[in-house]
Amino acid sequence: MKTSFRVSRNYPKVMRNRKRRIERRLAPRVWAAQEQPMLRGRNLHYELSARTRAQGYGGVGAIHLMTQRLGLVDEIDEHLHLLKVHLPYHESDHVLNLAYNVLVGGERLEDIELRRQDESFLDGLGAQRIPDPTTAGDFTRRFTVEDITQLQGCINRTRQRVWRQQPAGFLAEAFIDVDGTIAGTYGECKGGMALSYKGVWGYGPLVVSLANTKEVLYLVNRPANVASHQDSVSWIDRAVALVKPVAGQITLRGDTDFSHTAQLDRWDAAGLKFILGLDAHPQAVGLAQALSERRWQPLERLPKYEILTEPRTRRERVKEAIVVQKGYLNQKLVAEHVTEVSYKPHQCARKYRLVILRKNISMQTGERVLFDEVRYFFYLTNRWDLNVATIVSLANGRCDQENVIEQLKNGVNAMRLPVDDLVSNWAYMVMAALAWNLKAWYGLLVPDRAQDRLSATGLQWVAEGFLCDVPAVDSVGDRVKRTWWANAKRRPTESGERCRRRHPKTPPKANRNTSRSAPQPHSSVECVLRYRIRENHVENQHKIGRAPAHPQHSLV
Repeated sequence: MKTSFRVSRNYPKVMRNRKRRIERRLAPRVWAAQEQPMLRGRNLHYELSARTRAQGYGGVGAIHLMTQRLGLVDEIDEHLHLLKVHLPYHESDHVLNLAYNVLVGGERLEDIELRRQDESFLDGLGAQRIPDPTTAGDFTRRFTVEDITQLQGCINRTRQRVWRQQPAGFLAEAFIDVDGTIAGTYGECKGGMALSYKGVWGYGPLVVSLANTKEVLYLVNRPANVASHQDSVSWIDRAVALVKPVAGQITLRGDTDFSHTAQLDRWDAAGLKFILGLDAHPQAVGLAQALSERRWQPLERLPKYEILTEPRTRRERVKEAIVVQKGYLNQKLVAEHVTEVSYKPHQCARKYRLVILRKNISMQTGERVLFDEVRYFFYLTNRWDLNVATIVSLANGRCDQENVIEQLKNGVNAMRLPVDDLVSNWAYMVMAALAWNLKAWYGLLVPDRAQDRLSATGLQWVAEGFLCDVPAVDSVGDRVKRTWWANAKRRPTESGERCRRRHPKTPPKANRNTSRSAPQPHSSVECVLRYRIRENHVENQHKIGRAPAHPQHSLV
C-alpha cells in the first residue's frame, strides 16, 4: 500500500529553531521609551535571478505529491474514461487541473490561464503544460451522471486510504450531516436550472459531509425547485457505506426536511444512529402542550469551549440597544426547557425517543413587553445513551455544516456554475470540492511524532484555510530541483551550483547521507518539496521531439 511521502528528520529541527527565535522576539519585556518607531526598515536589495523563481503557493507541489502517493491519480485514470486518446492529457490531469486552480486561489475557469503562464507552478507539478480554460470547460461537458458517480467513487476510495492511516479511535463516533442549499446564477441559458422557493434562479445541490473532518462525502446537483430532501436517501446510504468500515458508530444528522420517517426502522435495524429534526406539526405540538409542567426541566447549555484564563466581561450589545431605542420589535429569549417522550411516527413500526425543546420568547417594543410566545423544537433520535442536553447540543452542532456549505460557495467557489448545464456544473462542483477535501487530507496526514495522535496544526488545517498559500522559492540546477519555503534562512550559494555544474558526477550535498535510516513515511507541516528531475533525459527527449508531458521525479 502506498504511504505518505517521507520528510527529512532535519526539517522539524529547523521549524523548532524558527519557533524559538520568534518566541524570544515576542516574549514579554519591560520596555523603555523608544526614540524610533518599531518598524524601522532595513537595507534591502532586490535582484532578478535567472535560476531562482518564486511563487505564492508553494504548498501545491506537496499536495500533488500527496495525491500521487495516495493513488488518486491512478484511481482516476483507471476508472474514469472520458478521453479516447490522451493527446497529451489524461483524465487525472484535467480533474487535478481544476482542483489545483481552486487551491491556489482561482475563482473561475479563466484563472487557469494564469497558472499556465506561471513557470514555477508548472515546475512544481512536474508538468510541461496544463489544459487551458477552454479545454477545461470542454472536459466538464463530457461527463454523464454515471461518470460523476464514478469520479466521486475514485475520490472516496482514496479518502478511505487516508482514514486507514489515522490513529486508533479516529472515527470512534462519526457524524454524517446532510443538507440542501441553493446555488444561484444570473445566467439565462443554464440547462436544468429552475426557480427556487426564495425566488432565486439556479440549482439546489445536496451536500453530504463528515462533521468530524468537514470533508464533503457526496455532492449532488439538482434543479433549484426540488424539495431539500428529494433523492437524498440513496446518497445517505452511500455515505454510511463509505464511513462504516472505519467508524465505530455512525450518527446521521439533518434538519426537519430530512426526518425520513419511512427509513428510520431500516436504519435502526442496521445499527445506524440518527438525530433528526421533526416538523412542529399540530400533533407534535399538541403532545408537547399536554405534558405537565413537572415533566419539563431547565436546559443547561453545554459550554462551547473551555475558558483557559479568567472569564471576560461581556461587551455591551449595541444592536439590541438600537432596537430598543427605535422601538423595533425585539424577540428576546427568556427561558429554555426540555423534556422527552416516546414517539412512534406514522410510517414507523417502533417507538423512538422524541426530545422536545420549549423556548419562551418575549415580544417587546422598546421597553414595553407585548406578549410571550412559546415555540417548540422536536428532535427524533434512537440515541438512548445520551441525556437530553447532549441531544440538543448535537442536533444544534449540525448547523456547523452551514460553514462547510459557505466554504463550497465562496471559499473554493464550487457553486459558481461556470459551464452550461446541470450535469457539467455538477462535474465542476465535484472537482472544485476536491480541493477542499485535499486540504482536509493533508491536515489529517500531519503527524504528531511525540505522541501517536493527530497534531493540533493538522486539525487546524482540517478546520480552517488552505495550505497552498505558502510562498516558496525554486532554485533550479542542472541535476537537482529544490523548493524551499520562502522564509528559509539559507539556500545553496551560487558558487555551490557552479561547482555541481563543473563536476556533474559529484552527488548533491543533500544526497550524501542516503545511508542513514529512512524517516517514518508520514507527511509533515515542515515538508519541503525536494526531488530530483532527470533534466538531461528531458533535454534529450526535447532534441528528438519526444518531450514527455511529465518529467520523471522521485523523492530524495
